[in-house]
Amino acid sequence: MSSRKAPQIGIVGLGNIGHHHADRLVEFGANLAGGLDIQPEARSRFGEKYGVDTYEERDALYDAVDAVVITTPNRFHEEYAVAALDAGLHVLLEKPLAHSLESAERIAAAAERADGVCMVGFNNRFGNPVRVLKSYQAEGRFGDVRHVEANYVRRRGIPGRGSWFTSKDVAGGGSVIDIGVHAIDLSLYFLDYPAVEEVSAVTRSQFGNREDYAFVEMWGEDIGPEGFDVDDSASVFVRCADGKTISLEVAWAANRPTNDEFYVRGTQAGALFDRASHDLTFFESGVGGSNHLTETDVETQANDTHKSEQKLFLEAVRTEEHPGINTVEEGLEVQRVIDAIYRSSENGAAVSLTDDAAETDPQSAQD
Repeated sequence: MSSRKAPQIGIVGLGNIGHHHADRLVEFGANLAGGLDIQPEARSRFGEKYGVDTYEERDALYDAVDAVVITTPNRFHEEYAVAALDAGLHVLLEKPLAHSLESAERIAAAAERADGVCMVGFNNRFGNPVRVLKSYQAEGRFGDVRHVEANYVRRRGIPGRGSWFTSKDVAGGGSVIDIGVHAIDLSLYFLDYPAVEEVSAVTRSQFGNREDYAFVEMWGEDIGPEGFDVDDSASVFVRCADGKTISLEVAWAANRPTNDEFYVRGTQAGALFDRASHDLTFFESGVGGSNHLTETDVETQANDTHKSEQKLFLEAVRTEEHPGINTVEEGLEVQRVIDAIYRSSENGAAVSLTDDAAETDPQSAQD
C-alpha cells in the first residue's frame, strides 16, 4: 500500500450507490482520488461531478489509491474485491458479500490472507436506535435474547424489471439477496451472531413476472416480465445454536402494508425497532409494588447510517486496524443463510448448515 500520510480513496462502481458513498467521503473531507466503471457515461458523469480521474481498468485506479469502496452489481464483487485485497488495499464492500456462496467464500479467503482491512456494508447496524438497543443488551437489560422477528416488507417496491437487481445471473437472487440481506444481518447481530444450524424457507415470484399488476412504486426502466427471473418475497425460519431462532418475512411486493419492524425477545425484556421510522420501544415487567408491565419509547437523534459506517472505515484505513464490526466472517455467515434459503425453497425441505460444515471440514472427512 502507498506510504502517503493522507489515504487516497477510490470508488469502484459509479452508479447511484457509488455517488452516495462519494458524497459522504467529500463531506468528511476525505481524499477522494478517483472512480472506476466500465461504462464511459458513468465515468464522465462521476469525473465531472467530483473533479477526479476516472478509470476503466482496475489496476490503474488501484495503483493510485490506498482504499476502495466497492459498489458494483453483486456478480462483480469478487473480481474487484479480491484484486484490491491482493494489491494490499483496504476495502469497504457493499452488501451482500457476493452473488453466490462460492464467490463469497473466495472473497473471504482473500480477506484472510490480505494485509488490508475489509469491511462489509451492513449500514443498518449504525442507526442510533440499533446502537442504543445493543448497548442495553450489553448491559444485560434483555437477559438472554432468544428470538428475533424480522420484517423487511414493501407493498410495492420492485426495482425496474430488466435492471441488474432483477437478473439472477447478475444479482444472485431477488428480494432475499437485496433487502433480506439487511434483515438477516440485523437479526444475527441482535442474537450476537450464533452459529446457524438450519434454515427452512419458501421463496416466491408472484408479482414481478406479471403485466396485470399495479406497480405504484418502481425505480429504473421497466422492460416488463421478461426482465424478471428472481424472487419477490420469502418466508423464512432460522434455527441457531443454543435454541436461538429467527423468523423472517421479506418482500419487494406484497398485498399488505409496508413493514420494517424487528421484535427482539429476551428473557428479561424485549424491544421493537422500526427500521423505517427509527422508532425504538422497550417492553419490560417488574414486581416492585405489584406485578406490572412497562412500555418505554426511546427517542434518539436521526443519523446517516452510511456516513457513520464510512467514518469507522476511514478510521480503520488510517490506523490499519479492523474495528471488529461488519467483518467478512459475518458477511459469509449471512451468505450461507441466503444460499440455504434458496436451496430450502427449491428442495421443499429444511437445509442443515451443520451437515454442510461437516461435509467441508477436512477433519470430519478423516474421522
